[in-house]
Amino acid sequence: MLEARDIAVTLGHHPALHGLSVALEPGTVTAICGPNGAGKSTLLSTLAGLLRPDSGQVLLDGGALSGLVPRVRAKAIGYLPQSAEVAWDVSVDSLVALGRLPHGDAAGAGAAAIEATIAALDLQPLAQRPVSQLSGGEKARALLARVLAGQPRWILADEPLAALDLAHQLALLARLGEAAQRGAGVVLVLHDLALAMNHADRVLVLEQGRLAADGPPQEALSEAVIARVWGVAARWLGEPGARALATR
Repeated sequence: MLEARDIAVTLGHHPALHGLSVALEPGTVTAICGPNGAGKSTLLSTLAGLLRPDSGQVLLDGGALSGLVPRVRAKAIGYLPQSAEVAWDVSVDSLVALGRLPHGDAAGAGAAAIEATIAALDLQPLAQRPVSQLSGGEKARALLARVLAGQPRWILADEPLAALDLAHQLALLARLGEAAQRGAGVVLVLHDLALAMNHADRVLVLEQGRLAADGPPQEALSEAVIARVWGVAARWLGEPGARALATR
């Protein structure tokens, strides 16, 4: 289990999270939603161990995440930031292979995981292409493939669908769902409430650094919650699994 226990985070002079507690379970897809500035990215970075909370702590399987050496933490948690940069203009297959660094087996047993991930994200035609020659969506897929190739127990991704077309959004969500079915914990920051409604098992709604709703999508993203948190009068259309949000 990955747990935030009463964490508070201040960025500069701005309180970003206020005593927030949440316990995340493996084998599920959890979406973090909320208006701009609600603290979504801050929460994800803190859960990944990249931000140290001012108070409270993050626990992994009951132990303090801060107490893990970087290599062990990297094996357990794969993190994709909202704006990821590639420092060297390597080929796509070399970039994906970096996901195996914590395991030290990119040229050995990990090669199968690298090849499978490249195939799963439809990157075979781009495998030898330098990252600098990729479109925004292609680069986004390659960066996520780097995370998935490491086969972490937890996959944390900040708006991973933002640069993708509809077909690749749905394909990626299917892959993440498969990872959850195999036992991984998947935590995604999503702005598209319909994608969260249709593809997440659980939704956390943040508002001004606090937890405004937490539960199954139909509860956490109810029309009443959307009106209260986003200030938008909206209604859900369609059947479960294919819901669309319409403003009134």
